[in-house]
Amino acid sequence: MPSPGAQVLPSPRFRRPRGLARRAFTLVEVIMSVSVLALTITTSITVMQRAFLNFDSARNLEVASRILQTEMEKQRLLSWTQVTSSAYTPTLDAVFRNNPQIAGRFTLSRSIELLPDRGGKLLQITLTASWRSYDGRPQSRSYTTYYGQNGLFSAFTTRS
Repeated sequence: MPSPGAQVLPSPRFRRPRGLARRAFTLVEVIMSVSVLALTITTSITVMQRAFLNFDSARNLEVASRILQTEMEKQRLLSWTQVTSSAYTPTLDAVFRNNPQIAGRFTLSRSIELLPDRGGKLLQITLTASWRSYDGRPQSRSYTTYYGQNGLFSAFTTRS
C-alpha cells in the first residue's frame, strides 16, 4: 500500500505512448466516406442491371434465331400450294411450345410476297419472331428466304 502523498502511476499496459493523441473521425470524414460508399453501391447496381439486360437480349436473340430457323426448315418442306396458301399460319414448334418461358413470350408471324418480275413463280417469305425484353420493350427478329415454284434455280434462270 502506498504511503500518503505518494504519486500513483498507472500500470505500464494502460499507459499511452507519448506524442499519440486520442483521435476519432470527424463529421466531414464520415460524410465523405458515406458519400463515396453510396456512389459505389449505386454505380454497381446500375452496371448489374445493364448486364442483366444484355444477357436477356442475347438469350432472347438466340432463342428467336432457333425458332426462325426451325420454321424456315418447315417452309422448305411445304409444296407450292401449301406455301402460297393464305390459310397457313406458322406456329411454334413443339420443342418451344413445351417450354413455358418461351411459349408465353414469343410469337411467330409470316408474310409472303409474290415477285412479279420472276413470272409469278418466286415467293419472298419473311418470318418474324416477336417478344418483350427484360425491361418490357418490344423486340423482333426476321429471316427472309425465297421459294421457287420449281426450285430456286428455275426461278432465277431465264428461258429463251
